[in-house]
Amino acid sequence: MSKPLKIIYLCQHFPPETGAPQIRVYEVSKELLNQGHEIQVVTAFPHHPHGIIPNEYKGMKYHFEKLDGIPVHRTWIYPSQKGVFWKRLISYFSFTFSSFYGLLKAGKVNYIIVNSPPIFLGITGWLAAKLTGAKFIFNVADVWPESAVKLGLIKNKFAIKLTEKLESFLYKSSWKVAAATDGIQEYVIQHSQPAEKVFVLPNGVNTDFFTYQSKNKTKPFTFVYAGNLGYAQGIDVVIRAFALVKKMHPEARFVIAGAGPEEQKLKEEVNRLDVQDVTFLGHLPLSEMPALFHESHVSIVPLRNLALFEGARPSKIFPALATGTPVLYCGKGESAEILTRNHCGLVAEPENEQSIAEQMTRAIEMNEEEFEQLSRNGRNLVEREFSWKTIVDSLLTNLKNK
Repeated sequence: MSKPLKIIYLCQHFPPETGAPQIRVYEVSKELLNQGHEIQVVTAFPHHPHGIIPNEYKGMKYHFEKLDGIPVHRTWIYPSQKGVFWKRLISYFSFTFSSFYGLLKAGKVNYIIVNSPPIFLGITGWLAAKLTGAKFIFNVADVWPESAVKLGLIKNKFAIKLTEKLESFLYKSSWKVAAATDGIQEYVIQHSQPAEKVFVLPNGVNTDFFTYQSKNKTKPFTFVYAGNLGYAQGIDVVIRAFALVKKMHPEARFVIAGAGPEEQKLKEEVNRLDVQDVTFLGHLPLSEMPALFHESHVSIVPLRNLALFEGARPSKIFPALATGTPVLYCGKGESAEILTRNHCGLVAEPENEQSIAEQMTRAIEMNEEEFEQLSRNGRNLVEREFSWKTIVDSLLTNLKNK
């Protein structure tokens, strides 16, 4: 066996928090450990999504622990709920500075992988790599500031210009850039970076935890949405589409699992439409997600109709496919192409309730054989391309290549 690599993963979010960034860092770290490499995580105290640090961490500035064998260095953060942008900036910067102490405690390593956003964390990772001689890998899960500008989160022209300069600096100063999607990879290359420097490190799924199970279409047909209840998802449009579907298929159900800033508005929309059989489960722990998918027929993954999202690969697609739950993707671009090319889901126009309703109806009326084929194709796809072992093998290849 070749010499084990020594790696630090620097990220603001990590379990016991739940969410795509947290799961990705945990699963990649766990697989690196399984393959004999030395991995440490430098992260903040848990605070997402409610902006509250648990009692067992309160008053601490630094804490070391092991989570399922992964060494974890936690440093102080100013916790902030979603919604007030300037408070979120303070939160970002508080960890940007405090995390440097965690990097010092972790010691000398070969590689420092920095998760972005928040983009400001890249400053800490770059500086630590400079001081220790480590190689700095900038892991871009979402392009900043472009995404924040297009969603209306940043409007100050000076702040936008400053963040764009930081973005360019971090791309240029990194040893390599890991992009979460093909679209982000192309975006980074267009920002004057050589193609050989940029590789794709996609979202994936634990195929041992999210197991396959055949669907029983004789049960009331159930659609599920599992994830953040935010503006970007456009779940209000899906609710209106479901109201149309109920007129033809009154037995259909829609389950919404998650929490977020749009939750109350979505409940008000359900009441306004007086649509039946829409159930809000609230935030569910990861341990309950496989059962939720097993009890559902189709997982709905919607996004707003923005060009920004055409390069997106929402992480919630892959656990659904792993359980044999076909995905109805309400969007364009990369994810739509993956589902269509591998015949493991349906695609509707984003923010188009008529198109979404048509695809929901198509799923309900699909014959058993075609539905089963969609289900099996999804499982085969994630086993082949999106298991964490496959993803980490690709990461290691890119780290070892100069």
